[in-house]
Amino acid sequence: MASAFIIGNKFRQKVMDLLGTTESSLPQTLREELEEIIGKPEPTTLPFSTARKLKKYMQDEGHPFYLHELLDESSLYLPEVVKPPRNPELVARLEKIKAKLANEEYNRITRNVNTQEINRNGTLADFGREVRSMKAVVVTIFNFLVTVVAAFACSYMGSQYLFAETATRVISAVIAASVVGLAELYVLVRTMEGELGEP
Repeated sequence: MASAFIIGNKFRQKVMDLLGTTESSLPQTLREELEEIIGKPEPTTLPFSTARKLKKYMQDEGHPFYLHELLDESSLYLPEVVKPPRNPELVARLEKIKAKLANEEYNRITRNVNTQEINRNGTLADFGREVRSMKAVVVTIFNFLVTVVAAFACSYMGSQYLFAETATRVISAVIAASVVGLAELYVLVRTMEGELGEP
């Protein structure tokens, strides 16, 4: 926050003229402050308190110029803000909190990722699970084929008592095998969907 002016040449010249006149009734303290300010090398600062005293004096004495005219070439003095050093304990705590939040974010993002699926080589347990799954599929297909073939054979053999011609016996066996095959296929699909249990 500004608390002083950096005075320009115009202010320096006018104050030197004011101090040089013997008839000026400057208060002694104000005269000493102004002489000290003018005597300093540039850049010279003028505190607000001294500027207020000078303004009051000029108003009381009825001088023909005003303070803002004196400070025409001047600028505000803004001291550099010195940042206090950071507390190492606070910095360590903040780093720990940042790491914890980053870890929680990572876990939230990767909670649906299965590392076993990413592993291309797979483990022995995965291989055993795949073999059991393949075995179940092969057994189911073999069971389906055996059931259809057995239905065909049974219908063909049993139809010899009803039909004398071979073509009629084959057609009746194909119809019976097709009905049994469709029924097996229906049960297989329902089982695979999980409605009747796990396959």
